[in-house]
Amino acid sequence: MDQKRIAGEKAAEYIKDGMTVGLGTGSTAYYMVEAVGRLVKAGMDLRAVPTSKATEAQALGLGIPLVSIDEVEGLDLAIDGVDQIDPAFNAIKGGGGALFREKVVASSAKEVIWIMDESKLVDAIGSFPLPVEILPYGYTHVLRQMEQAGLHPVLRVKDGKTFVTDNGNYIADLHVGAPMDIADVASKLLGMVGVLETGLFLNMCKRIIVGTDDGVKVIENAGK
Repeated sequence: MDQKRIAGEKAAEYIKDGMTVGLGTGSTAYYMVEAVGRLVKAGMDLRAVPTSKATEAQALGLGIPLVSIDEVEGLDLAIDGVDQIDPAFNAIKGGGGALFREKVVASSAKEVIWIMDESKLVDAIGSFPLPVEILPYGYTHVLRQMEQAGLHPVLRVKDGKTFVTDNGNYIADLHVGAPMDIADVASKLLGMVGVLETGLFLNMCKRIIVGTDDGVKVIENAGK
């Protein structure tokens, strides 16, 4: 059973006619976007805000009506994947490099759903490196600050070149390990010159949808 596919397709069931929806980025979100395309083809009236150029291209190819984040006052729902999430719904995102736009979209939504395969469920986040989007200008100084703070940054490289986000920035992946002291890491990064946004998405979701070999599991966040 394809855990990512069934999670993505289940999430699309929460989309209703007339909604403005944030479309996430990544391998699980891909299936959700495909399902949204089928909803539009079947006649559902909706509009969507993509969180990356890759998702934008996919959505356009499926005929999904798109608007930019600056054209809407807010979103009804945002659906996206995660790289890790703990029992308190604290997540790490940004493995695909779209964390800044993902956080803007999620923060603008009335309701957030995270979708995943069951490998993303962990007792404590941190074993997956924490992505942090940083400015290219002076990036070596930012990395030095992070190193001095004990955050063990590694500048992300792809295909032998420094990875560049859709916003034209770099990503430092912090190898802090698990269990991560979330408050300590967040405090160290807050106000660090050159840091634009972190991949810490803390208790932001209404529910998570998990694909397992036994089917789909929906876990509600009682605190939301």
